[in-house]
Amino acid sequence: MPRIPITGDVPSSHLPFTPAVRAGELVFVSGQASVDDTGAYVPGTFAEEMALSFSNVERILAAAGGTMDDVVQVKAYLGDTSYRDEYNREYRKYFTEPLPARTSLSGGLGTLKFEVDVIAHIPVAT
Repeated sequence: MPRIPITGDVPSSHLPFTPAVRAGELVFVSGQASVDDTGAYVPGTFAEEMALSFSNVERILAAAGGTMDDVVQVKAYLGDTSYRDEYNREYRKYFTEPLPARTSLSGGLGTLKFEVDVIAHIPVAT
C-alpha cells in the first residue's frame, strides 16, 4: 500500500519526518508539539502547549479531508506525571463520545510539556 504524504496548510519541521501519511483510509499523524509554522517551539503552560499541539493536529487532519471526529487512536506524551489530571480535564475539549482509543505516557520530553500523535480514519474522496 503506498504511503501518501499529507501536504498543504500544515506545520513544517526541521526534523526528518512527514507531518502525516495516508495509507488507504487511515491517516497517521506524526507527533505534534507546541510549535509554530516553522517548527519552532512555543513554550507555555501545559494547557497552552496542549492546545497548540492539538491545533496542529486539526490543521493536518483538515489537509487530509478530516476532523478530530475522525480520530480513532490518540497517543499522548506528557512532560511530567504531574500533568496527568490536567491532561484528562483538557482532553474532553478535543473529542466527543465515543472517545478514541488512547495511550498516555509521561516523561522524557525535555522542555516540552506535551506531544501527541493520532491515527484517523478518513475515507478517500472519490
